[in-house]
Amino acid sequence: MNAPITLYTNPWSRGRIVRWMLEECGAGYEVQVLQYGADMKAPAYTAINPMGKVPTIRHGGTVVSETAAICAYLADQFPAKQLAPPVDSPERGAYYRWLFFAAGPVEAAVTAKALGLLAPEDKRANAGYGTYDDVMNMLEFATHQAQQRGGYLCGHFTAADLYLAAQLNFGMMFNTIEKRPLFEQYLQPISARAASVKANALDDQLAAQLQAQSGKPG
Repeated sequence: MNAPITLYTNPWSRGRIVRWMLEECGAGYEVQVLQYGADMKAPAYTAINPMGKVPTIRHGGTVVSETAAICAYLADQFPAKQLAPPVDSPERGAYYRWLFFAAGPVEAAVTAKALGLLAPEDKRANAGYGTYDDVMNMLEFATHQAQQRGGYLCGHFTAADLYLAAQLNFGMMFNTIEKRPLFEQYLQPISARAASVKANALDDQLAAQLQAQSGKPG
């Protein structure tokens, strides 16, 4: 694990999730901040991530984009932190299930709701998430199972909890995810983790610096 890690990010992006994951791993990393627009679409960055979006990490010669993929990659790179169940563990199934549910149906349904683009009734069969209510009910099922297992999806804290909690926090903050009691109960202890608090403080500080440099109000 001697290879350097660079996080390409912006404090108003899902890069916050990756910074939290890096802090959970106890990883040394450097941050390269990219502004929306020209910075992210510049050839120097699109050579790394052709989408021209953040977050992305470079770990030595390895580049990983997509937030859930980065979290899964880092969990495997720091096995001592036990942020993913062992490959031969029965819990690996639940880990993949909920990590990719959060990255797939939850992300799609919540984004569609925010944009007013949820699939109409006659097109729901074509939408991978089904309906928004389907997704919320499945989230409730997941968080109920977690509460029965000590508060975590796999019986102990993993990258799947980190990613799902980040989605819940963002969605409930902006009213794209319902504030159901089970969601709030699940989220509270996870968002209070030391790595989460530290990562948020660092990104809040970075956001304030960028606002001061731009001269724009926060």
